[in-house]
Amino acid sequence: MASLRVCENGHDYYKSSDCPVCPICEQQRKPAKGFLSLLAAPARRALENEGITTLEHLSEFTKMEILALHGMGKSSLPKLETALISKGLCFKA
Repeated sequence: MASLRVCENGHDYYKSSDCPVCPICEQQRKPAKGFLSLLAAPARRALENEGITTLEHLSEFTKMEILALHGMGKSSLPKLETALISKGLCFKA
C-alpha cells in the first residue's frame, strides 16, 4: 500500500516500497543527453555511485562487474554496449 511522503525538497509523492528516492527529484536529475540519459534511474544511480560518468571509464569494467552493481539490470547492458560501440569502445574482456 502506497504511503504519502514528502522529500527534503518539499515534493509530495506516494511510494509503496522502502526506497527513499523521490521520483520528482530523480526526474529532475536525469541528464538530457549522454549515455546516462538512456538508463532507468536505478541503473544510472548504480553507475554514478561507482563514479562511472564517462564511456571511457565504463570501458574499464567487465559486463559482469557492471551487472553486479546494485540497481543495474540486464536490460541496461545492450544500451551501454551500443553507447560504447558508438565511441569505438567496448567492455573490458
